[in-house]
Amino acid sequence: MSTFSFAGKEIVAEPGQSVGAALLAAGYRSWRTTRHGGAPRGIFCGIGICFDCLVVVNGRPNQRACLTEVRDGDQVEPQEGTGHGS
Repeated sequence: MSTFSFAGKEIVAEPGQSVGAALLAAGYRSWRTTRHGGAPRGIFCGIGICFDCLVVVNGRPNQRACLTEVRDGDQVEPQEGTGHGS
């Protein structure tokens, strides 16, 4: 098992699990807001094509949660808009 933090809460993940899958398993359905209008987004395509699942991982914005494998100790934050501070 691996653990990572999401918005200050500890999340447990299976080995090899993506950040997106771990967030879904923990009950989260959205973790990003759109640039225009701030609409919530989460997993949509699940294969890295749509960019709806973007998160900030260890300070790096625009990481696709569906493709990013959980690493023990990662700090994951929701992403607002472009992830570069409006």
